[in-house]
Amino acid sequence: MACTTASVSYRELLTPEELVQALLSGEVPQKRHAHFHVLLDEAPIQLLQGLVEQVGKQATYEQVAGNLLRIASDLTTFRDLRTWLSDGGPPLP
Repeated sequence: MACTTASVSYRELLTPEELVQALLSGEVPQKRHAHFHVLLDEAPIQLLQGLVEQVGKQATYEQVAGNLLRIASDLTTFRDLRTWLSDGGPPLP
């Protein structure tokens, strides 16, 4: 669902592997910056929360949430993620 939301306006799709890798590493491939802008600024908060929780099973919630915050900061997204990320799991630094 998250990949579909991020790719709705683009010819090339964001793959689940690219999405997970970005959330685990905190780095988005240059060719997917636009996809992450859409995902972070337009996707329903519940979708993003579920994504962090799901990928957090491969690392920790704190690591994935921190990487998502880093991605949002690096891409200069509009939505303030800190508020809902701290509501969905342990407090963030």
